[in-house]
Amino acid sequence: VGIVFVEQGQRRIPVQFAKRVVGRKQYGGQSTYIPLKVNQSGVIPIIFASSVLYLPQLLVSVLPSDNDPANKTWGESVQSWIDSNLVVSDSPFYLLFFGLLIVGFSYFYTAITFDPVKQADNIRKQGGFIPGIRPGPQTERYLSRILNRITLAGAIFIALVALAPTFILAKVLDQGNVGQVSFAGISILIAVGVALETMKQIDSQLMMRNYEGFLK
Repeated sequence: VGIVFVEQGQRRIPVQFAKRVVGRKQYGGQSTYIPLKVNQSGVIPIIFASSVLYLPQLLVSVLPSDNDPANKTWGESVQSWIDSNLVVSDSPFYLLFFGLLIVGFSYFYTAITFDPVKQADNIRKQGGFIPGIRPGPQTERYLSRILNRITLAGAIFIALVALAPTFILAKVLDQGNVGQVSFAGISILIAVGVALETMKQIDSQLMMRNYEGFLK
């Protein structure tokens, strides 16, 4: 229920368009809004963070090693540190590093998909404005500030969803079995996202055929 609530949550920024008269026709004067989702990036940050987290494990396999336990090479020392900090799911470094990667990639992906500068410029060109905010740079700064706050909340949320199941299962199960269920959080997010998108598609098809939709 919490995941559905956050996935559907959004901040609606009102936009007002000024009236203009062309010939005998009047245009504009309408109100709309810009929807900013709490979880703007979806599961992409978790996928990127998991890939980055796996990269050191892949690179360490090519480091020099010695079969003699008494003669430990620097490559084996690095591998030992990676195994202790980047493989063990309940280690503090793993949880902190994975969480920071998710938050960082959330901001990165959101910056790619939503550009406040371009959005503010489009609003200005169409004769629109956000009530109480001047068009142009002030609108850009306002959108950036709101987007940063929402992105932080969404990033922390998906980080908790990704890390909580792994941490709990690492305490309950053997470490060797945790890897099989380490993607429980991302699986839940994907399942909820697909279910919500399917419901929206069905609702839109019903509305197109003049039926009453079931999404309010």
